[in-house]
Amino acid sequence: MPRNKKKNSRGGQHGHVQPFSDEDASIETLSHCSSFSDVTSVADEGGEANEDAAQEDFQYKLKGFIDSTVDKSAKTRQGALDGLKTAMATRILYEFISERRMTITDSIERCLKKGKGDEQRAAASLACLLCIQLGSGIESEEVFKTLKPIFKTILADGSANIQARQAVATSLGLCTLVAEDDILDVHATMECFENLFTRSYARADGTCPSLNPQTSALHTNALLSWALLLTICTTNQIRDILRKHLPKLPRLLESEDVNMRIAAGETIALLFELARDMDAEFDFEGWDELCDKLNALATDCNKHRAKTDKRKQRSVFRDVLKAVEEGDFQTETIRFGTERMTIDSWVRKRTYDAFREFVGSGMNYHLQGNEFIRDVFELGPPMLVDSATMKAMKISRFERHLHNSAAFKARTKARSKFRDKRVDVGEF
Repeated sequence: MPRNKKKNSRGGQHGHVQPFSDEDASIETLSHCSSFSDVTSVADEGGEANEDAAQEDFQYKLKGFIDSTVDKSAKTRQGALDGLKTAMATRILYEFISERRMTITDSIERCLKKGKGDEQRAAASLACLLCIQLGSGIESEEVFKTLKPIFKTILADGSANIQARQAVATSLGLCTLVAEDDILDVHATMECFENLFTRSYARADGTCPSLNPQTSALHTNALLSWALLLTICTTNQIRDILRKHLPKLPRLLESEDVNMRIAAGETIALLFELARDMDAEFDFEGWDELCDKLNALATDCNKHRAKTDKRKQRSVFRDVLKAVEEGDFQTETIRFGTERMTIDSWVRKRTYDAFREFVGSGMNYHLQGNEFIRDVFELGPPMLVDSATMKAMKISRFERHLHNSAAFKARTKARSKFRDKRVDVGEF
């Protein structure tokens, strides 16, 4: 990550890891805090001896996954990659991974080069999670230096598996944000993305290129990764991009793919935000025409589009229209443990969405304990939560059920006031 780079910034503190499961991945509980809090927090679950045994068992599983990434069976390799992905998404494993990073990198490289479709997809995602665990520093730079040429080769290869290219387009963007140390290389990677998503631009006569859904998804991923890297560009680069791309990006709003339209709208809002940060009086020549397009999408009633697509699109474009017209942003608050984080800009939203795409339900856990992610969102060092505080914060399943039931009843009553009250009218 070129801006504010810290060589000692890393994924987090190792602490005591536990076997993972789907229940562990849930962020409803705060049991994950035990990985960076006092070991007494697990006393209620059997004491320190059981915790040590759980840690050894967990590490044994991880070592087995790493060994299985070179198995002859593609199914076994796929399962091993998925196992490592789940572990890295839901735990802080810096010390364990740091010691084995080159072995894992070699396995990822082999799977990307020799694997097929799903295996390449899993390997690309694992590469990104590996960089997130290692954080912004020399270790992640070494990993990315090895994998970047392979990513770019797959991305540019029209004969490669399309799903693998989609995964690589997303992973290359976030890996560049985390591990790239040269802003010029960042710009070169952005040009790779531009070579893809610009193919979805509507033609001068208003017609859209004929693309299959998979290719359109590839272009959408490329656009989102390009937008992510916009957040770390220099002022001069932003000026060049505004001049070169802002007049053309509205063409993507004509796409038949709702995800492409939404990605284009959010990218335009991001560009306007960056432009106004540099110049509060920023003026765009095609502003009126752009606002008309955005307003049409925010009130879209075309019958040939699916209801869910229209609902999703209208919600997003109402926010995009406010951003372009008024410079406004719909603030969102993220709660994790005892802390809160505010998403108050399009830059912050794009960054948060990019990380969440990879760590999924483990995002709140990483916000609590991953030093690198906390540094990105300016949250400071991880907070230490003792066992008494953590226990006091937990609520029983029965209490949670009562709370949810009460909320459901209140919501039902509130909505019933606005629903149509139909009555039967007798025939005369």
